Amino acid sequence: MTESVLDYMTRLGRAAREASRVIGRASTAQKNRALQAAAAALDAARDELTAANEQDLAAGRANGLEPALLDRLALTPARIDGMITGLRQVAALPDPVGAIRDMSYRPSGIQVGKMRVPLGVVGIIYESRPNVTIDAASLCLKSGNATILRGGSEAIHSNRAIARCIQRGLADAGLPAAVVQVVETTDRAAVGALISMPDYVDVIVPRGGRSLIERVSREARVPVIKHLDGICHVYVAEHAELAKAQRIAFNAKTYRYGICGAMETLLVDQRVAQAFLPGMAEALIEKGVELRGCERTRAIVDAQPASEADWHTEYLAPILSIRVVDGFEQAVEHINHYGSHHTDAIVTEHQGQARRFLTEVDSASVMINAPTCFADGFEYGLGAEIGISTDKLHARGPVGLEGLTCEKYVVIGDGQLRGQEPS
Repeated sequence: MTESVLDYMTRLGRAAREASRVIGRASTAQKNRALQAAAAALDAARDELTAANEQDLAAGRANGLEPALLDRLALTPARIDGMITGLRQVAALPDPVGAIRDMSYRPSGIQVGKMRVPLGVVGIIYESRPNVTIDAASLCLKSGNATILRGGSEAIHSNRAIARCIQRGLADAGLPAAVVQVVETTDRAAVGALISMPDYVDVIVPRGGRSLIERVSREARVPVIKHLDGICHVYVAEHAELAKAQRIAFNAKTYRYGICGAMETLLVDQRVAQAFLPGMAEALIEKGVELRGCERTRAIVDAQPASEADWHTEYLAPILSIRVVDGFEQAVEHINHYGSHHTDAIVTEHQGQARRFLTEVDSASVMINAPTCFADGFEYGLGAEIGISTDKLHARGPVGLEGLTCEKYVVIGDGQLRGQEPS
């Protein structure tokens, strides 16, 4: 690149701000047409996508990328199918933009309500998985936002190929190309520039490892939607149906080890621990899960000693911490102290205790008799998600279309003047 990274990112930001005004007023039909056309372009460009992805995979292998990261990077035919399906699913979702709610008359005669509107320009920083390009672009487009996408350098060719398909969809719908822009440079300075442009970027969404999210949170001059860890708990309470509890806990841990909604700590009420833990441990060990337990756990089942650090750890691996607790209060205290406020579940048939758990556990998602791995935008009916937020301002939990919008007040009058009684 002949221009500096800062100048390049400023140019992208300026173009995105201009494009945001166009997409912000686009009709639902126009946005859906762009999404459907992009899906068709992806379908027609399978060979192009595969060739670009092979360039990234070859570079990854040459650079010693770990097998798990190579797998995340690969654009298999099934994953291309998934991207196409994802675009069409987002096109079928209700458009939140322009919805007006809570209109009411005030004593002055005016009507006051709220309208849902786009955020403006969304910057998204992510690693490895090129299909995130489609998830992010589709949600931003449908919610009326322009977006600047900064993927990992290891997926640069794949992301460029996907972006070309999105551009074809935008052109088909008569929308500017700058509605969706993929950062072309792999220079790490691009991240620093993107998170420091409040004049052009309204919100940043980082999707990646802890170091990336910590850096963005520390350095950003733009609001950030993020979560750092997914230290998720399942609490098997005194009144749990134990067979159901075993199925839930097993699924919460083993559905996929690497997702942020995977259970990392199992809490078991002391009144049911002797009956519950042996069968639970046997199933987990047979699956290849390493168990780390407190002293009371290890008196019942074979497990490695759990350290204080284990209760703070998001393993993202076949490792599980287990603690036997005195009862409900100690379970909730443990979750609120050691958890990451992401997703936590109770297994119980006691409705009063379940209600207390919903009220007292301070997490973005709180579940009754369901595994924590359900914490996902698709499972929540949001379609694709742009990420999960553990923040308390603006958006919390899986962030879908509505999370990419905000509300403004609308006031409708008929000539009323403040300080005058309505006639």
